[in-house]
Amino acid sequence: MLMTGCTEINEEITKDSEGFWNQYIVYPLSWLITYVAEATGENYGLAIIVVTLIIRFAILPLMIKQTRSSKAMQALQPEMQALREKYSSKDQKTQQKLQQETMALFQKHGVNPLAGCFPLIIQMPILIGFYHAIMRTREIAEHNFLWFDLGDKDPYYLLPLIAGVTTFIQQKMMMAGNAQQNPQMAMMLWLMPIMIVVFAITFPAALSLYWVVGNLFMIAQTYFIKGPELKEATGKSGGAKK
Repeated sequence: MLMTGCTEINEEITKDSEGFWNQYIVYPLSWLITYVAEATGENYGLAIIVVTLIIRFAILPLMIKQTRSSKAMQALQPEMQALREKYSSKDQKTQQKLQQETMALFQKHGVNPLAGCFPLIIQMPILIGFYHAIMRTREIAEHNFLWFDLGDKDPYYLLPLIAGVTTFIQQKMMMAGNAQQNPQMAMMLWLMPIMIVVFAITFPAALSLYWVVGNLFMIAQTYFIKGPELKEATGKSGGAKK
């Protein structure tokens, strides 16, 4: 019910737009973009950058919590794999025992397997709402920034390429040595940047600008959160090559 407004992507957002999604998520974000633009001399490109950073800083605690939860789950993977091998039988009693042992393992280490999901649930409506705000705010499409019109595609395709490259770098940093252990993650490492480039070529440049700024923030965030981990993974990679 919350996301029913997603079907209104081509309708302009105004203070008169109806529905919870429009009134409490999309319009406030659209208003914030417009407010920052007016404060910076009608510079809607700069406004998108500023509001993107505001949102990213606002949800940073959630991102840190999600990253820590993922790291905790990753640390338990060897023990969880040992339990799966121990209780490999598919009969119901064995599977129940596996679930009990797994839950006991989580309790022993103070890990909540759902803890990484809650921050994501909170983040997604905000990020999708910001995407809607950019696409549905009429004033954005009427202005330009740097070499491109915000309402049209990037004529030189620079933003889509930068969006794809920064997506790849950000995902590479997040995976930090795990892609080789998980073929699906390795595939997503290449698939996601390609998808982003395709979408960015199709959508207005304002959205590509949002993706680029968000990716650059995520790269910096990942570096500060996972710095030692990244250095360790780089060291192992260099040692393997030697």
